[in-house]
Order: sequence, then structure tokens, then C-alpha cells
Amino acid sequence: MIKVTIDDLKIKIKGHALYANFGQDIVCASVSSIVITSVNALIRIDKDAISVNEDEGFVQIDIKKKDKIVQIIIDNMISLLDELEHKYPKNIKIIKGGADDVKINGA
Repeated sequence: MIKVTIDDLKIKIKGHALYANFGQDIVCASVSSIVITSVNALIRIDKDAISVNEDEGFVQIDIKKKDKIVQIIIDNMISLLDELEHKYPKNIKIIKGGADDVKINGA
């Protein structure tokens, strides 16, 4: 199972979906695509907005800047991951810590 842990300024994604065999797992591919696209967008907009640590089956995103565009991209990423969790509850779990969402702009 992929576990996504969301705190105020940190998002951790770890594990494997185990939906299908390696190379054929649509849940894992979807999570990877969502996260990589979101990270690349944030870095392209402002390379100092986040820092990323990644390894096999693990990604940690530390949010360094608090602005509207960063919030929109993070919210979009979380929304897409939420949709996957609803469709594949045996393969992805989202754990939100502290607050119900990741509002980084004080709103």
C-alpha cells in the first residue's frame, strides 16, 4: 500500500500500491505521475518553493515558500491523490495530520 502523510509543510509518499505486477501497476503509475508532475511544476515556477528527497518507493516534499500558486498546485496534487484513494482504497491511504488540509497561506 502507498501511504501519503500530509502535514502543514511536509508531504511524504512511501510504499508500493501492489495493485498489479511491477511495470503494470496503474495505481503506482498514477501516483508517480501526479507527484512528479506537481513537483516539476513547483520547481519550474520557483526552484526555492520546495525541497524534495526521494529514494526507491519514497518521496518527501518540504514546502519552503507560502504563496498562492504553491498552494494551488499542492491542493491539486492532494485532490488527485484523494480521488485515487477513493477508487483504490486497498492500494493508497492518505493520512492528514494536524489540520484537515494543507493550508500554507494562513487561510
